[in-house]
Amino acid sequence: MVERANDERARAAVAWVESPLQLLAAAEWAHRHRTRTGGTTSVMLRITDPHVVSAAEELRRMGAPFVRFEPYVGIPWARLAGSRHWVVGDPMSGQFRAALSVLPSPRRVSLVDDGSMIVRAMAAIAGETHYSRPGHAESRMKTVLGEFAGARLRRLAHERRLELFTAFPAALPTAERLGATIAIDEFAWLRDAAARGLAPEIDLPGERLVLGTARVVDGQLSAEDHLRWVARLARDEPVGYLPHRREAPEQLAAVAALPGVTVVRTGLPVEIALAGARRPLEIHALPTSATTTLSAVLRGSGSVIRTGSIPTASGHGRTPA
Repeated sequence: MVERANDERARAAVAWVESPLQLLAAAEWAHRHRTRTGGTTSVMLRITDPHVVSAAEELRRMGAPFVRFEPYVGIPWARLAGSRHWVVGDPMSGQFRAALSVLPSPRRVSLVDDGSMIVRAMAAIAGETHYSRPGHAESRMKTVLGEFAGARLRRLAHERRLELFTAFPAALPTAERLGATIAIDEFAWLRDAAARGLAPEIDLPGERLVLGTARVVDGQLSAEDHLRWVARLARDEPVGYLPHRREAPEQLAAVAALPGVTVVRTGLPVEIALAGARRPLEIHALPTSATTTLSAVLRGSGSVIRTGSIPTASGHGRTPA
């Protein structure tokens, strides 16, 4: 009995997620973990983010492969301290750096996606770039914690105790150089759930969809250029617009006022919202990590994803860097 309990504890993992996409990636990891090892996964949810909460409620309804959904605020110190295997969605966060620096190292860490930021994170862990988010000024303390966390993760990689579970091919070469183990996220659980009719049924206005963007709120794109791009798409044929979770209310109101545009508010990551689409979709987006993840989710559906350039005030198109 003691042996069995120890074996089950060794195969039990705790996922620590801070965004809806991290939550979905953790569910996909948990599915693979359960299928391959029989191990269990509990997920720690940051309840201060309503988008994380709504995504968790939907995944619970769909039968996501977590044995427990556990809410937390701040850093779940006790839960992490008692776990041998951490599944982490944001190794760049200050809270993760603090936890990895203060707590005893887990026996294993698995990194899952939070969009294409995983590419930057792997380069930072490898020591090939600063352990910081691009464009963010960081305190001296955060920098020191980043250096310490990076060193610990490199050691885990050299010991084959760091795993990368990703849908982004660009992260793989760095992981291979580090010595991390690698698994590809093909969204097997979500695709299977959709095939069994468990995905949400979203009322779409048609087959042509436009994905929202955080580029305006992040200062990478003017509101006027964004509206011009959406308006151009809606001129030819009506479109449904799926907002990004960080779009400002005033920007969404301006989008909704454009002729031929219907804003579709799902409160879910687009991967979950569109997984159950019953017909091929034509999806338009600015450069975004969602084109990579959606391509995997919708593979074989006949859907087409188009990444467009933005018409500027001069009338010439450009593609954001």
